[in-house]
Amino acid sequence: MIRKVRLVTGIILFTYVTTHLLNHLLGLISYQMMEEGRVWFLAIWRNPVGTLALYGALLTHFGLALWAIYERRNLRYTMGEAAQITLGIAIPLLLALHVVGTHGAHEQFGTTDNYAYVLLIHFRFATENLYIQTAALLSAWIHGCIGLYYWMRLKPWFATVSRVLFSAALLLPILSLLGYMEGGQDVLALYKDRAWRDGMKGIIDFPDKQATAALVFEAEIVRWIVVGSVLLALAARGVRSLVMKRRGVVRITYPDGQSYSILPGLTLLDASRTNNIPHASVCGGRGRCSTCRVRVVDGFDDLPEPSAEEARVLDRIGAAPQVRLACQTRPTHDISIMPLLPPTAGPREGSARPAYLRGEEREIVILFADLRDFTRFSERKLPYDVVFVLNRYFASMGSSVREAGGHLDKFIGDGVMALFAVESTAADGARQALVAAKLMAQRLEELNQSLATELESPLRIGIGIHVGPVIIGEMGYEEATSLTAVGDSVNTASRLETMTKEYKAQLVVSEAVAELANIDLSKFPSHDVDVRGRSETITARIVVAAADLPVALPGS
Repeated sequence: MIRKVRLVTGIILFTYVTTHLLNHLLGLISYQMMEEGRVWFLAIWRNPVGTLALYGALLTHFGLALWAIYERRNLRYTMGEAAQITLGIAIPLLLALHVVGTHGAHEQFGTTDNYAYVLLIHFRFATENLYIQTAALLSAWIHGCIGLYYWMRLKPWFATVSRVLFSAALLLPILSLLGYMEGGQDVLALYKDRAWRDGMKGIIDFPDKQATAALVFEAEIVRWIVVGSVLLALAARGVRSLVMKRRGVVRITYPDGQSYSILPGLTLLDASRTNNIPHASVCGGRGRCSTCRVRVVDGFDDLPEPSAEEARVLDRIGAAPQVRLACQTRPTHDISIMPLLPPTAGPREGSARPAYLRGEEREIVILFADLRDFTRFSERKLPYDVVFVLNRYFASMGSSVREAGGHLDKFIGDGVMALFAVESTAADGARQALVAAKLMAQRLEELNQSLATELESPLRIGIGIHVGPVIIGEMGYEEATSLTAVGDSVNTASRLETMTKEYKAQLVVSEAVAELANIDLSKFPSHDVDVRGRSETITARIVVAAADLPVALPGS
């Protein structure tokens, strides 16, 4: 609930800042356009509803920021978090005089706080305030952009619009400041006209010295309230720490056997940060992304029940039993944990994803393909030629797998591994694998024709296909992580591919695949083959030319 309120109030404030910047931007046209834009700006914000929403959001958002400072058990922030909290505290300190001097002067002394009033103060009467106001504007904008980034980067659509948003985040404040500077120059030029000057002074009704002193005093009170509130939150943290120390400590044990003592009430994520243990947390510990999740090896039953928000996130990702979010879990007894994602995990790992990515056993179809005698080819060619031919080959084979509906697992040297039935039935996967084999044979023939002048002899390929139970999931390390499969069925498919050399065929496919696909391969010879590592033989069909497979190709 608190996070939702923080988000809503933040969006209200960011909308206010955005409309303010857009109003400033009109100065690129003229000062008069700024005044016309101000009419619409005030229509939105200076009415009972708009004013209540704005100041209510401001007070609530600042109060929640103080709560966040108090609630967080250590003050080790990432660079982005540190910038956001620092700017968040700086904004009211920098804006106090501007808000009191405009809206406050209007409400208390009847001042017309139009653009002429503000621009004359900044460009003629108190130019030092221009720098303070610029710093306040940039602080508010950057603070809001950081907050929106932390929220939006977890959305699946963010990657597609991120460049546009980053461009807008950069251009809007720059154009706004340029517009404000142009407006200031326009007003300075108009101020030289005595008639305009006298008329505008009558319209504005500038605060006198006594009123100005009162406004400055009010701004100082606001600043002291802000500083005092922050100091009070920090002092409350100190008191809480003393109270917690009297309750003893909790020991957390990590997978490497290292254990650390923490105060009760500290989250598991804070414990990792306090002890300099790398721990994934894309959202910064806000309970949105799930990348900090851990498996509780020991002590699960002693943990407090997950909050409604944590339970919702765990349900969204289909978390296994004994999995908790490190940023939301505050152990009160000794506990042993295992982080489930590497410290480098990104937003993709935090979104709701298919269960098989986390690891499960299922029946799939595996295809292996390998070039024949390519080592000899590579020894006779320049490195550039080898890379060129391989990339053309990989493109042809990869597109064949994709068009057939398979998942391209990996390229291994000059070989290809593909998976079918990852998101469909095994029967569908069997048909798709046979279609892929036929496409690969046809594409290889086309490739040989296009590279005829580059090749001493045509490229030849061997393909093995088998179906069976495997363990499938995302495996690897850091950026070398991908969806793959392991198990005896994978090894069998690889062995069948190797047997294409023995049978001088382009494809060796297990009979189980043909039966599952419900495709008649009886015209191709059948052999009971011994597969190394298996005690039983398997029946396989020997297909000399995979292009002869009786399967319909996509689009035909």
